Amino acid sequence: MAGKEPGQAEGLSGKGKGRASKTACRLDSEELIRRTAELFGVLSDPTRIKIIHALSRAELCVGELAELAGVSDSAVSHQLRILRNLGLVSFRRDGKKALYSLSDEHLKRILEQSMEHVKER
Repeated sequence: MAGKEPGQAEGLSGKGKGRASKTACRLDSEELIRRTAELFGVLSDPTRIKIIHALSRAELCVGELAELAGVSDSAVSHQLRILRNLGLVSFRRDGKKALYSLSDEHLKRILEQSMEHVKER
């Protein structure tokens, strides 16, 4: 990126006091923005953060998650239902036990980056 000042974003000129051009400021679709806000809403609950954090390290059952999060089994089940409905958590049966895991690595990375950001503040 020759000719750009350090830290200058693509689409920004040195003129206009750092304002981006209208082309550079186009937002993504309303649906994508709504769903992203929904994800951040899910991450606003400390119990869900504890559950996601635990599941980022291992596949666990409700009882194990409840013990780690310091809440009741029913509270964990309620939070898992929310996370499952959003496709963030999945489960598999192992006999009578349901073992939960994160659906993919994205949520783990979001949580790790968020925690790192908080530690730096």
